[in-house]
Amino acid sequence: MERIDPTDISVFESKLNFVSREMGIVMQRASRSPILNQSHDFSCYVCDGVGNLISQADGVPIHTGGGGFAVERLIEYWRDEIADGDVFLLNDPYVAGGNHLPDFTVIQPVFERGRILSFVCGRAHQVDIGGGMAGTYNPNAREIYHEGIRIPPVKIVKAGTQCRDVIYLVALNTRFPEMVSADIQAMIGAVGVGSQRINELVEEFGYDMFEPLCGAVLDYAEAVVRKRIEEIPDGSYTGRDLMLNDGFSDTKVTIAVTITVDGSDLHVDFTETGPQIDSYKNSSYTNTCSAVYLAVATLLGGRIPLNGGSYRMIRISAPEGSLVNPKEPAPLTFCTHHPTYEIVHACWRAFEGAVPEMVSAGWGKPCHPVSSGQRPDGSGLFVLFHMSAQPGAGALSCRDGFDQIGQLQSLGAITMPNLEAYEQIYPVRFLSHQFRIDSAGAGQFRGGSGVEYSVEFLTASRHNLRGEGVGAPTGFGVVRGTAGQAGLVTAGSTREASEELASYGEASMEAGVLTVVSPGGGGWGDPKDRDRQSVLDDLRSGMISLECARDVYGVSE
Repeated sequence: MERIDPTDISVFESKLNFVSREMGIVMQRASRSPILNQSHDFSCYVCDGVGNLISQADGVPIHTGGGGFAVERLIEYWRDEIADGDVFLLNDPYVAGGNHLPDFTVIQPVFERGRILSFVCGRAHQVDIGGGMAGTYNPNAREIYHEGIRIPPVKIVKAGTQCRDVIYLVALNTRFPEMVSADIQAMIGAVGVGSQRINELVEEFGYDMFEPLCGAVLDYAEAVVRKRIEEIPDGSYTGRDLMLNDGFSDTKVTIAVTITVDGSDLHVDFTETGPQIDSYKNSSYTNTCSAVYLAVATLLGGRIPLNGGSYRMIRISAPEGSLVNPKEPAPLTFCTHHPTYEIVHACWRAFEGAVPEMVSAGWGKPCHPVSSGQRPDGSGLFVLFHMSAQPGAGALSCRDGFDQIGQLQSLGAITMPNLEAYEQIYPVRFLSHQFRIDSAGAGQFRGGSGVEYSVEFLTASRHNLRGEGVGAPTGFGVVRGTAGQAGLVTAGSTREASEELASYGEASMEAGVLTVVSPGGGGWGDPKDRDRQSVLDDLRSGMISLECARDVYGVSE
């Protein structure tokens, strides 16, 4: 075949990315649960006909980086029984290529002339999946069966006809069957739109050109990323990060990685990471790969393409039975948070001494719980995800960290919900939501600020405690930058009468106030090198105190 014009490759890639984005627009407008339509905790992506990721332009990186694994498992599971008009649902991390059970993945194959040319996919975090505690996270789980419903690749639409029995079976195993059913319908609608758009691309570029253009998009991404990796000196680099508890005790858990750079190839080796643990803080292999891809992509900069070609040169060693590749039936529902943070941080820290100008300072780790309870009017259960109680991001060598950007695994793609809307949806009243003064790590470029977030529950509530950001600072500094402040979670009848909550397990309270003081991100570079005007701007906006400006940055008005 003749060489493909680079302009055609660029246009084709842009249109693939628009397919992902349009599916995302459909999802946000059609979904019913606030975690999806308010906070955008979902992702849409496109794979080629064999499962290679060709677009991940919409959503959360931890969802999509390893999204191709789900398509590969689907193909293995159904083989020649995949038909035009079929739509599949899956979530299981052990048999279906999922990252964790709360993320349902809906996949539709796109046929042309009797052949599968593409798969369009949506992955969305459900409001509930059953299990031992409302809200998809069970801190008491010791095996995956305690965490919720497990779904292999099943058909929920067969040759264009919905399998209502399968959808009902899945939804009935959750605490919100109507809401989950509605969100599954939104996902079916989104991939339906994606399928139409892929068919239009085939018509526009030609049937014979679709697969070559997919291959060219992947090859181009690989070439760009390899060129960037070649800028890193060859050698082996080690990095570590800690979880401060194992889910059941204050035992520290270490994520250790050795990254070997050989020309344009990377070997990411987790052999020194310990064995799987009893709690839900193990990482599925799919999630581990997504976390590594996220770490490398952010290290190399925002201008590189993001698809399966970008990851071809990365070889990951994650021993079976380890924390980053556990054996069934280890629980792992929390893995998209922790140890995702620790995997990414360990990878960044491995390169801190070699290419500090490429490395981000640490992001503050979240510490907000997931809350649930019965509505005062007796209308049923509610589950509240505190998406506005987020930490600050780490700084880079070119800019400050983002304030209250959200969690590292999302890179800010999970949005802050409208609290006034939440007061209409949930039995709560928000008392405060403001940036924390002096919470950001200091540096030539400062870290992002955490927040002080306080909410009054008007009824009794139960809380899944997930306080990795509580205790020691977690947003580490780079190149003489300082760490961001640690977080704190309290609860009580009033804010003044509140007591500190543990960083793991669960807690219950009567009507009262929950307060989350989220951590700050780490700073990059020497604080004394910070631009004077930037320090004064932070002082006048209330991000830092007069004492911090004077004593840390050496600036006074």
